[in-house]
Amino acid sequence: MLTVSVVLVCLAASLLLMQFLGMQWKRRQLPPGPAPLPLVGNLLQMKFQIHHDILRKMASTYGNIFTLWLSSIPVVVLQGYQAVKEGMTAHAEEVAGRPLRRAFRFLTNGNGVMFSNGHLWKQQRRFGLLTMRKLGVGKQSQERRIQEEACHLVQYLRNTKGKPVDPTVPVTHAVSNVICALILGRRFSIEDKRLLRLIEAVDDISAFTNSISFYVHDRLPWIAACFLTRCKKALASIRAMRALLEEEIESHKGKIDGNEDFIGYYLDQMAKTKEDADATYDKANLTQTVFDLFLAGTETTATTLRWALLYMVAYPDVQEKVHKELDAVLGSSRLICYTDRKNLPYTNAVIHEIQRYSNIVLIALPRYTVKDTELLGFPIPKDTIVLANIDSVLSDPEKWETPDQFNPGHFLDKDGNFVHREAFLPFSIGHRVCMGELLATLELFIIFCTLMQAFTFTLPDGVKEVNTKFVFSTTMKPPPHQLCAIPR
Repeated sequence: MLTVSVVLVCLAASLLLMQFLGMQWKRRQLPPGPAPLPLVGNLLQMKFQIHHDILRKMASTYGNIFTLWLSSIPVVVLQGYQAVKEGMTAHAEEVAGRPLRRAFRFLTNGNGVMFSNGHLWKQQRRFGLLTMRKLGVGKQSQERRIQEEACHLVQYLRNTKGKPVDPTVPVTHAVSNVICALILGRRFSIEDKRLLRLIEAVDDISAFTNSISFYVHDRLPWIAACFLTRCKKALASIRAMRALLEEEIESHKGKIDGNEDFIGYYLDQMAKTKEDADATYDKANLTQTVFDLFLAGTETTATTLRWALLYMVAYPDVQEKVHKELDAVLGSSRLICYTDRKNLPYTNAVIHEIQRYSNIVLIALPRYTVKDTELLGFPIPKDTIVLANIDSVLSDPEKWETPDQFNPGHFLDKDGNFVHREAFLPFSIGHRVCMGELLATLELFIIFCTLMQAFTFTLPDGVKEVNTKFVFSTTMKPPPHQLCAIPR
């Protein structure tokens, strides 16, 4: 018995040694970085999270391109504006892939637009962009939908009569309904249990993707799915979300008229291309594309708007200046249009600074090298994961005068005119730039301005300090809080 135990220990030690030596050999082909350990790589040093503070420390030691190991997987990190820009654009085609490891297949099965690759991704993305334009994104018809949701949100807050309210549910509901109208062709009431389940599912999935459970699932999926609560919740939410979306897709089938939404256009495309061997339009890709659009189109915009309201409470002088500009240019009741931004330079600067300072997506979704390439002078082998640290771009001291302060002046010239900054990249850069950027920009401007036109936001009575320390997850959320919407 003792001999068997000794043999097993020696075998395990030999396997670990072989893995360690293999990792050391691979390190010679990659940018510098901390030495990885067998099994865990650098995960212990990272505390099993890709956190911007850890990345900043790594960059100060190893430079603006370095390698971290997630278990036995090398990941090349780009730090700072110049590294991210060059890395994502100089060889854009080569770093346009998405990794297809087990944990990502768990989310998408390689379908849709978010984590697909090659011909499938190009066709789905091209169709998605064209269809969003057909549905009016960037046009007055889409603005009217956003204005409608902004007005519903205003009415909800008016009904609170200035009493403390957690803005999470009403804000997320408004943003969700914008994407629901675009994809499903209808909106939901705030009491609708199906929409609330969708919103809950988005939270569960987002929380899973930057947690220890995510890494455990990638290595030991059966154990994670059976024993880790966060993984079990994410799996249940993925199933629930897909089931609801499949139900919506089925309800569209057979309709001759009235399918002027994303699902309707996609079903038409499926019918037109069913004899085309190169077409990738099918139910699996439709379900996943709708899943991706809802996931990406809800979480980020709603979280940014929640930060916007919290910052207005934290910086009342900024809120007062926004009120004055809105009153002077638009008055107290006119509907907000996106073209109004040209006459509202300070308000536009505030919205951009909210996006920069809140920086809700610290790390862009991972890229994957589809062939051998070179990034910033380092040879990068095919099938290498590349991470662009968006936080390091939006807080790059070489590009922002006061990167660690909330300062709308970052987007204003000496005469008070709005100026765009090249390092403003909250939607990433390159071939995988967020396809919902225009829609999100419209929503942020119209909803924020409509709320500021209608209310002054304050702390509840008895609360003297504003907590703006973010809650770490896939997106950096505000801490739990309440505020008061005082009608103007």
